[in-house]
Amino acid sequence: MEKTVQAVYENGVLHPLEPLALRERQQVTVTISDKIDASTKHPLLASPDERSYAAHDDVGLEEVSRALSTIDGSLSEAVLEERRER
Repeated sequence: MEKTVQAVYENGVLHPLEPLALRERQQVTVTISDKIDASTKHPLLASPDERSYAAHDDVGLEEVSRALSTIDGSLSEAVLEERRER
């Protein structure tokens, strides 16, 4: 099987942003690229409307820190779950 997936690097571990059809402890070869194809429809990429709205947002660092501290688990999973609910 050969498949390209997006992942988030967090605390020394790569976390795929979608389920992988792999057996537990299966060895794979990983190719790393830090270039993201922004044209790809991915649940973690902001839509043009979201980017436009955010450009006018004046949220402070303290507010962001408070909001992030309420998230259980990884930020990427929280974002994916929010997008699934839409």
